[in-house]
Formats: sequence, structure tokens, C-alpha cells
Amino acid sequence: MGSNAQRRREEREKKIAQMRRDDTTRSRRSNVLLTVGLVAAVVVAVGGVFWAVQAGTEDPTPGALDEVETFSYDAGQHTSDPVAYAETPPVGGEHEPTWEECGFYDDQIDQEKAVHSMEHGAVWITYDPALDSADVDTLKGRLSENYTLLSPYPDLGAPVVASAWNTQLTLDGVDDPRLDDFVTEYRQGPQTPEPGASC
Repeated sequence: MGSNAQRRREEREKKIAQMRRDDTTRSRRSNVLLTVGLVAAVVVAVGGVFWAVQAGTEDPTPGALDEVETFSYDAGQHTSDPVAYAETPPVGGEHEPTWEECGFYDDQIDQEKAVHSMEHGAVWITYDPALDSADVDTLKGRLSENYTLLSPYPDLGAPVVASAWNTQLTLDGVDDPRLDDFVTEYRQGPQTPEPGASC
């Protein structure tokens, strides 16, 4: 009888030992899975942050700005007299001592003041006054008023023209995808003589 009790005790001890080993194995497996999950989450988060930073600093679509015209005007030339600009609309040169406040305008604005705003880093989007209101609303929906001017311009010769200091791009219409690339590249861009000045 004693041997039966001893056998049962040994079997119970073996079962307990096996249960402890199983618990240890499960615990290790859980720890490994938890660690792998945490590492994967960190990698995904870091990758997401990296992608977001890269997306915000990407260059415009390749080739989108190939047709941008560039000019060479010196900054800081103020005059209160009307200026006969060579380009339509102007992209630089003499301008009013005060600038045009950035925003969307339904009427033509003072070009000498708009040139001053471009000197401060604004992009001036001009459109043919014959555009219908839905097209103008499309432009407004695509733009931010931050360092941006939007106004009609008589005798424009194109549906839409995007201008910044010493740069200009004639666009095919209000849906032309190059508008976004132009604004991204030239609003407060490297060509800006006085970046960060008021607009």
C-alpha cells in the first residue's frame, strides 16, 4: 500500500512539475509575443512619422514645373507711382511701399501692392474675369489664404496664371494639377527676398 501512495505522490509531483514547465513555456511565449508586438508597433509608428515628414518635404511632381518662367528683379525698390510692368501679371520690380493683405478678392487688386506681397513670399493666383463663379469657387477650394493672393486680372490671356517673385506659370484651367506644385514650391520659397514678412 505504501508503494501505491508513493507512486501516486511521484505521479502528482511529475504532473506538478510538468504544469510548472508548461506555465513557464506559456509565460515565455506570451512575453515573446508581447515583445514582438511592441517592436512592430514602434516600427510602424516610426515609419509613419518618417513617411509624414517625407511627404511634407517632397519635391513637387517631377516635370510639373518645367514650364515655369523665371525672371530677375531686384527687391526693395519702392515707389508710389504707377509702374509699367513687362509681364502680365507682374512678377517683380518696383512696387508700392505697402503690400496687399493676403486673401481672396472678387475684384482686381492693386498690382504694385501685390508685387510687394510677393516680395514677402506670397503666391499671386490671377484668373480671367470671364471665369464663371463655380470655377472661381474651385480655385478658392484648392488654396489657402496663407501667403496667397487670389484675384481676377483683365486681359490675362489664360484661364489662370500663378506668380511668385521672379517666377510665373501659365495654367490650363482651374483644375490644372500644376497649381498645387507651384504653390508648394514657391510660397515662401527660396526665391523670396523677404520670407516671413507680413502679408
